Amino acid sequence: MDFIRPLYQRFSTLLHELTKFGLIGAMAFVIDTGMYNVALMALTLGPMTSKVLATAISATFAYAGNRFWTFRHREQSGLGREYFLFFLLNGIALLFGVLAIGFTRWTLGLDDLLSLNIANLVGVALGTLFRFWSYKKWVFLEATEPIPTELPEVEVRQDR
Repeated sequence: MDFIRPLYQRFSTLLHELTKFGLIGAMAFVIDTGMYNVALMALTLGPMTSKVLATAISATFAYAGNRFWTFRHREQSGLGREYFLFFLLNGIALLFGVLAIGFTRWTLGLDDLLSLNIANLVGVALGTLFRFWSYKKWVFLEATEPIPTELPEVEVRQDR
């Protein structure tokens, strides 16, 4: 069991990032899937328009969650820069979803709700892999200076 502690210490930051990224991603997934189905069924938008709308809403939530929780310990290179890159990379990740839905709808000829939702899930899974890698590489950069993890000690003076 002595080998577990050094292993954990070596990968603890990555493990914490993955856990937080997963939790934010799970909530964004619920938003994305819910909005996709609302737009598809209740608003009667097409599958591609529904996907773009759902992704825009869920990506906005994901940006806030990842910037201020998952990757808060990383360098902040300006909200404008991060926001632009985040949505550019989400646009690329959106292509996975749009291609999966388009392939299912127009190539396979399946346009029932179950088939479109399965295609959406495949696109989300592929997009998630791309997003985790790209956010770490280009959006939420490594801190150039160590961020303190402990509060500084305060000297208590006793005046009598």
